[in-house]
Amino acid sequence: MLTRRSFIASSATMLAASTAHAQTAGALQVTVAPDAVDPSAIQLPPNFEGNYQIPEHLQARIVPVQAGLTPNDIHIMPQSYHLYFILPDDRAIRYGVAVGREGLGWSGAARIGRKVEWPSWRPTDDMIERDPTHYAQYADGMPGGPTNPLGARAMYFYQGERDTAIRVHGTTSPRSIGRSASSGCFRMYNSHVTDLYARVPLGAGAFAYS
Repeated sequence: MLTRRSFIASSATMLAASTAHAQTAGALQVTVAPDAVDPSAIQLPPNFEGNYQIPEHLQARIVPVQAGLTPNDIHIMPQSYHLYFILPDDRAIRYGVAVGREGLGWSGAARIGRKVEWPSWRPTDDMIERDPTHYAQYADGMPGGPTNPLGARAMYFYQGERDTAIRVHGTTSPRSIGRSASSGCFRMYNSHVTDLYARVPLGAGAFAYS
């Protein structure tokens, strides 16, 4: 059974083996190993979001991960504000994310049951009840586009046939990435979520750790 502790322990072992490019992300320590990957084989998104310089620890990086994880799955570590897209050979692409505010975070196992480009958005009933001043005006929904808070892409978490209302999606607020800022979903830079969207197949596993 995959646990946050085993994910951390395996990554820490890799860190001990080579510290030349070590980075610390909360409790999770991994070694950034660009030299181990043919740079022409995997093209990562840029380190800028428009005119916004993405902080170094939130830039897309290729990192080693625990052995045996399933390629194409995603694993989210809210404590370090990182999402991992699993590659073959015990590596992953690590992206920065924003996570739910205190009391609104989501953890569990799901699958990617739907993918949408430039998704429309409607706040949940709980969001409207919790903050009607901000959300009631969108009760009838908002069409997709550059001003939509779900950004350029969305991937929807399902458990069985049930939509959990949790998504990985883009954002109109790049400065919120690396923070506990959402109502439960996982936000990414639009350039990053577009890159991830192109890689993740429908049916892939999605795991978020408490």
